[in-house]
Amino acid sequence: MNETSARSAPRPGLILTLLALAQFMTAIDFDIVFVALPEIGRQLDFSEQSLQAVVSAYTVVFGGFLLLGGRAADRLGARRVFALGLALFGASSLAAGLASGPAVLVVARAVQGFGAALLTPSTLKLLTTSFAEGPSRNRAMAIWGAAGASGAAVGALGGGVLTDLLGWEWVFFVNVPVVVLALVATPWLLAADAETAGARGFDLPGALVATAGATLVVFGLVSGPDTGWLTVQGGGAVLVGAVLLGLFLLIESRVQDPLVPLRLFANRNVTAAIVVIFVFMGTVGTQYYLFTTYLQTVLGYTPLQAGFAFLPLSLFSMTASAKLVPLMLNRFGIRTTLVTGMLGVAASMVALALGMATTGTYWAVLPGVVLWGTFAGLSFPPIFVAVSTGVAPEQQGVASALASTAQYIGSAVGLAALVAVATAGAAPSAGTAGVVGGLQLAGWTAAVVTALGAVLGALVLRKPAPAPEPSSKVTAES
Repeated sequence: MNETSARSAPRPGLILTLLALAQFMTAIDFDIVFVALPEIGRQLDFSEQSLQAVVSAYTVVFGGFLLLGGRAADRLGARRVFALGLALFGASSLAAGLASGPAVLVVARAVQGFGAALLTPSTLKLLTTSFAEGPSRNRAMAIWGAAGASGAAVGALGGGVLTDLLGWEWVFFVNVPVVVLALVATPWLLAADAETAGARGFDLPGALVATAGATLVVFGLVSGPDTGWLTVQGGGAVLVGAVLLGLFLLIESRVQDPLVPLRLFANRNVTAAIVVIFVFMGTVGTQYYLFTTYLQTVLGYTPLQAGFAFLPLSLFSMTASAKLVPLMLNRFGIRTTLVTGMLGVAASMVALALGMATTGTYWAVLPGVVLWGTFAGLSFPPIFVAVSTGVAPEQQGVASALASTAQYIGSAVGLAALVAVATAGAAPSAGTAGVVGGLQLAGWTAAVVTALGAVLGALVLRKPAPAPEPSSKVTAES
């Protein structure tokens, strides 16, 4: 595309703003609920055991339906699925805020997760089909990554502020005006889907088996730490889910028009990105839990103080995603950027572990927090650049969904594994010192696994031949 046609591309900056806003919303809803949980439990009469369902209903459905959402974006059209995801997310947010009992709130959170499962892959598909491979897409992915980081920041802090000032309902109501604005902007900013988008078959057996398998795996991993791994809800669900995913691969090898074309895995960048994001989220995602435990259990911070303690992490992460990622990707490429980021994350985990102490202070761990934010922000966007590079436009949705599914399953696996490591390393008789020892052991373990993920990325990632470029791509910088 020449310079003249690039300049005539319609509103690339506004398109990017809309898609980043959708990423911001789905990211914020992971964290914004945590601080409000005690108040929700008191006002809606949740039992202590059932309160976790407010979080897990969103996580399980989100992770389980991503593949279906990704293929729907490919088959039915990314704009249609994006708009449907927005509508479901907004309506369920309103229903959650109006909930008068536990059952209504949990169902609303599950529908919210389904809306997010439609939004995430369609957002990524719209990014990759609206911005050409190279500097334009690198910059778009960097802004998208910064939106996710800012969503986590606002979630951790905003949940406490909204609950204190307006009540727990507003951690859900806050989504509604944002969704309305996004729905109004969607037909104005995003090009209509091609008429042939839904013309081919959909592989219904594959969709049902993949969704059931992924949902059971995520459900088992979320439930296992509480119910035990030898229960039906824990290890039993994981085992059945894994069997269904194996059956899914068999189905995909035999159907004419599969939900997930297995030839996608011949693209080394797709395969590497799926494995690397599984490792990355398993360690970095769990670090939030470990650090929160240190702040509140060892340093005695309140939830609101802990939310403020995460601000430097989020600010450095947003800055690195928005500013460093485009520079690194354009100058050094995907592999060098990703490996540098992951090695830096591993170093930050070492710094955090060294800074923890029974009589410690926040200032002792702050260097680790700064490193963590900077290098996590540098690592995340290149993974999704990798998974979209060299992939045909009609498969961008499912490629993004594969990476997103690995992201959420990796986070659940990492949380279960590293919490088990922290528990095993904590001597009960040692009190706070035992807690610190367990958290440090988990930090060291996470650092080693993250470094191994960096090595894997260095060995496998490469620059493939680019996919054919649709004529509608936006190449202008926004």
